[in-house]
Amino acid sequence: MSFTSLGLSAPILKAVAEQGYDTPSPIQAQAIPAVLEGKDVMAAAQTGTGKTAGFTLPLLELLSRGTKAQAGQVRALVLTPTRELAAQVAESVATYGKNLPLRSAVVFGGVPINPQLAKLRHGVDVLVATPGRLMDLYNQKAVKFNQLEILVLDEADRMLDMGFIRDIRKILAVLPKERQNLMFSATFSDEIRQLAKGLVNNPVEISVTPRNAAATTVKQWICPVDKGQKSALLIKLIKDNDWQQVLVFSRTKHGANRLAKNLEEAGIKAAAIHGNKSQTARTKALADFKSGAVRVMVATDIAARGLDIDQLPQVVNFDLPNVPEDYVHRIGRTGRAGASGQAVSLVSAEEIKLLNDIERLINRLLDREQVEGFTPVHPLPESRLTQGGKASHGRRNANAGHRDGQRSGDVARGHKPNDKNPRHQRSAQGDKDAAKPARAPRANGDGRRQNDSQPQGKAAAPHAQGPKPTGERRSHSGGNRSRNPQG
Repeated sequence: MSFTSLGLSAPILKAVAEQGYDTPSPIQAQAIPAVLEGKDVMAAAQTGTGKTAGFTLPLLELLSRGTKAQAGQVRALVLTPTRELAAQVAESVATYGKNLPLRSAVVFGGVPINPQLAKLRHGVDVLVATPGRLMDLYNQKAVKFNQLEILVLDEADRMLDMGFIRDIRKILAVLPKERQNLMFSATFSDEIRQLAKGLVNNPVEISVTPRNAAATTVKQWICPVDKGQKSALLIKLIKDNDWQQVLVFSRTKHGANRLAKNLEEAGIKAAAIHGNKSQTARTKALADFKSGAVRVMVATDIAARGLDIDQLPQVVNFDLPNVPEDYVHRIGRTGRAGASGQAVSLVSAEEIKLLNDIERLINRLLDREQVEGFTPVHPLPESRLTQGGKASHGRRNANAGHRDGQRSGDVARGHKPNDKNPRHQRSAQGDKDAAKPARAPRANGDGRRQNDSQPQGKAAAPHAQGPKPTGERRSHSGGNRSRNPQG
């Protein structure tokens, strides 16, 4: 199946093609036709499935066929739980709607409201918003919904987790009754189904669970190391193994800049790409990386989202991601199309909980390879699997237990009630729009998310020679299944 068979118009297909994609991901193939038929949709889809493009593409198509928004009016409203996700969705709308005569805006808390007021004054076809800021704007009579045609709730389960249910109900109360409703959630929990009862009408149900492991051709391992020695260890691995093309993931923008500078000082050509870099700078860095002029690309997750690299033999997690699913997305950039690849994570003791989360998700304990000269002063505790009835490995760690409400790549399940989950209690305080959750669930250090707005990608990586660390190596067995196509 190709995008041309889904009923999208030429301007949208051109925008999709310009991103280098022609094949929809499974959720896009199911959701786009249903939305274009005007049906309500209730979809269970996690990050990495292509869900954002799954609703932005048909939404843009439908809006392009109708009447433009009048002053102060909104034709399509997309609600998201965080400003990071709002920014990502807005970027998707702008990318795929650039050839259409449509206006869009994104509003969220934590930033001045006046520019948002000005943007809404003339009306917008698509408004992406967080609930709190949207209510502020509505109370100031800055936005009207008389023309509203489509409502999208993105990551509805997270909105419930973060205590937005009252805001959502207030918003629903002021919207026209006649509208198309699209609900996307990582789970079909009881709470989500209860919310859906008052929202969707005879919906098409779609469930797409991303595979929770990289291709079997990807060699995955971790190098225990103290945090302050990570740069030196990375330099050693690159030089000793003569890695020529390495994609390194950093959790933060400043960390990416700092690491790129350290690599340059060590004589390794490197470039950093992240949200603070201009599009021109990002384009040049990517071109240099592909041509070999730059040996190492240091990227945050959001900046790496649109990368399409034909040959990528090595991926390095300089920092482990806050969200375990993002680990799968990162390492999935190597070992594509049956080619071999390597993914190494530099893990310090303070990242043990993140490591535990990742290993539970992929249902395997990652091999550990200690590099001589980098034995950590603060040893990395042994890992253990706590789900699926598997026995623990090594000593027990008080912080390695299961988190209530953690999502699995295998099973879509519900969450504990808000009053029993400390994450819910924390996130309910303060300005929900402006404040990030304590563990920033499913958000990267760049403040955004990875890869949902892109249709299915393509790349292949050649066979690569493994590194040559010395010293202790502990091998763990575990399942390893193929990876869900990236959206």
